Amino acid sequence: MSAIDKLHERIKQKGLLHTLQTLWKRYVFFHRELLWLGRDLVTPVAPHNLRPYTGLRLVIITPENATAFTKYYGNRVKAMAEIAAEGHTGHMYVDEEGDAIGFIWGSARDYFDRHYYGCWFRVNPGEFFEFGGEMIPQYFGTSLSVDAQFNLWNAMRAKGCNKIVDVCDTRNIQAMKMHIRMDYQEQGRITHVYDLFGRFRFFRETYYSGSRLTELRKPAQPTTTAAQA
Repeated sequence: MSAIDKLHERIKQKGLLHTLQTLWKRYVFFHRELLWLGRDLVTPVAPHNLRPYTGLRLVIITPENATAFTKYYGNRVKAMAEIAAEGHTGHMYVDEEGDAIGFIWGSARDYFDRHYYGCWFRVNPGEFFEFGGEMIPQYFGTSLSVDAQFNLWNAMRAKGCNKIVDVCDTRNIQAMKMHIRMDYQEQGRITHVYDLFGRFRFFRETYYSGSRLTELRKPAQPTTTAAQA
């Protein structure tokens, strides 16, 4: 299929406007806002009603076992091995066949993300930077999203960390809601990533007051008081 045929097919599937927006972001200009969030490693997380899961085990990611990502994350195998070789703490969750279905990373030092955003993420003493948390769709809505974080927090606490910081793309509404559920607090700053003509990338940081998450928070449930006899 030629490039023109592929374009025609995409327009039929997605519509002209959506296709033009995608092409603009890929080849002309794209702006991401990465919201900084954080929390301590002591405050309890509120109970949840996520679905349970079975048949998974936690494995520390190493350069040698990164091939476990081949089935579901085939284009990430090299990146996973390289990140592990840099000494960062990585947890993958493998199924009964030994295939990685999800992963999460932590760095107790400044982290240069050369595989995705292409910028530095700085951390202060006692903090660690959490990044790369993903799982395949089959496990969306399960307690794996909570367990994976708890397990990483425990591992980083053992390394002397007492606070977690990370960034969340403001377009990723589900990830933002997960951070709210896990009681992350806004840090009042945003890292902006600009892509120009698909070749150049620029960064800047801005600060804000108030909250960017208010609209995503669930309204408080009204309390009721028993009537007095």
